Amino acid sequence: MVHTQFPAAGLAPQAWISQFSEPLVLNAAGPLAGMRFAVKDNMDARGLPTTAACPAFGHMPEAHASVVQKLLQAGASLLGKTNLDQFACGLNGTRSPYGAVPNAFHADYVSGGSSSGSAYVVATGQADFSLGTDTAGSGRVPAGLNNIVGFKPSKGLISTRGVLPAAQSVDCISIFARTVDVAARVLQAAMGHDPLDPYSRKLKLLSTPWSGRFRFGVPSILEFFGDAASEAAFAQALARLKEMGGTPVTIDYTPLAQAASLLYESALVAERYAAIRAFFDAHEDQVMEPVRSIIAKGRDYSAADLYEAQTRLAALNQQVAAMWEGIDFLLVPTAPTHYTIAQMQADPVLLNRNLGAYTNFVNLLDYAAISVPSSIRADGLPFGITFIGPCASDWQLAEIGQRYHHACGLTQGALGTPMPAPQPLPGIAKESSRMRLAVVGAHLSGMPLNGQLIERGARLLKSTTTATRYRLYALPGTVPPKPGLRRVADAGAAIALEVWEMPQEHVGSFLALIPAPLGLGNVELADGSWVTGFICEGHALDSAQDVTPHGGWRAYIGSLSK
Repeated sequence: MVHTQFPAAGLAPQAWISQFSEPLVLNAAGPLAGMRFAVKDNMDARGLPTTAACPAFGHMPEAHASVVQKLLQAGASLLGKTNLDQFACGLNGTRSPYGAVPNAFHADYVSGGSSSGSAYVVATGQADFSLGTDTAGSGRVPAGLNNIVGFKPSKGLISTRGVLPAAQSVDCISIFARTVDVAARVLQAAMGHDPLDPYSRKLKLLSTPWSGRFRFGVPSILEFFGDAASEAAFAQALARLKEMGGTPVTIDYTPLAQAASLLYESALVAERYAAIRAFFDAHEDQVMEPVRSIIAKGRDYSAADLYEAQTRLAALNQQVAAMWEGIDFLLVPTAPTHYTIAQMQADPVLLNRNLGAYTNFVNLLDYAAISVPSSIRADGLPFGITFIGPCASDWQLAEIGQRYHHACGLTQGALGTPMPAPQPLPGIAKESSRMRLAVVGAHLSGMPLNGQLIERGARLLKSTTTATRYRLYALPGTVPPKPGLRRVADAGAAIALEVWEMPQEHVGSFLALIPAPLGLGNVELADGSWVTGFICEGHALDSAQDVTPHGGWRAYIGSLSK
């Protein structure tokens, strides 16, 4: 059943290790019917060998991994097995005897790892989604470097039975897709408690999205290793989140970085050795460097060393727990820089560590995360960001991730295909009907009446302007004055405004707060669309001051204090 016909010219054949001669289908009518997927070759798929990118380790499994079986039963068709950093040990995609998997945008650059092939086949359109594993960032870094989504669920949410572990107590199945809604549909089909997996658990996922105003953490330490393009891209991401209604909160990154260092620089690394102990002791010479040296370190620690490392990790977890009291989620660069394959092979340990600067702590501290595309840098390489939340925040992360991804104006993966419309996510509670509302005056973000929107559950959709057919006035009679917006036939201008979305059941109480001569009507936006917005009765403008040259109410109010 193994397929030897690899991808068409122009695509990297080393992204695959083995394929079925025909896609494997068990159910043509399930919720994922018609979707093609691939799995990282440390997962069992009956009919194909499991190699973990080490030919000497290869063997034919008797059954599908639990997650593979569930996705096949849900209607998805399995194409084959993808390349990886050997034994899932690496974040760069070059540590494989089957070849280094290139970046989907520029073949000289790394794909990221260890789930390198899984990310590449999704970014290039060969699969609709794929599975990776994530211990230290392997389900996120390749997503960020290839302009796709990488969803790393809470630990234990998806069974890892039938998956060769890297560090079993912290391993997660991760999902790669070109859009968040596809990744979310796959998670819905894949998750569930498995009593035969020692680390599986029942989790009740939070379903209420972070609407209206939200607060997001930003690390106090931001390191891009001299990569100005990534630094600029992250600054752009911060600005976009603020436009969406977010408030950044600086968090102390030191304890998170200290937790991350324990994964490879303490007795915790012994779990990697334990995962393949029998094979490694007998065939150490068949394991490539630097994977061999990393795994061999696990022999050097005692049980007492392991308890000390676990206690240190628990203490750090207690220290960072208070962080969540002031933020909804944490924002980090998925990967702080890009490296060429040649650079990585010349300095494989240090540069690999740099790629994981913002990933290693997540599973150790029992968090969920989703990496989403953010921008294409000036040099043509993708840049992704990661939203990190507490355990069981998976659906909330998917919702903010989808909102953000669709606000970026990017195309899908490396295909250049336009993004589809955002879709309802399976785990998010259905909201009541909502009304879009344009505000131009004191209801703008940070201004005196903005709280009237927030307390009614409204959320900011975007900052934009009116069409160039309006004039803005300051009405007399109050201090500070009230704004009046008027549509004109000519000599108009674009006026700054914000578009908010409010639950329909709260619109009535909001209208009761609007005094005459103001009211609600229709306002044309810069893109030609129309929304409900504040307008003013014409008679009230006869003695009003025309403040149109300021371009908006915020600028006008600011001018009064000068």
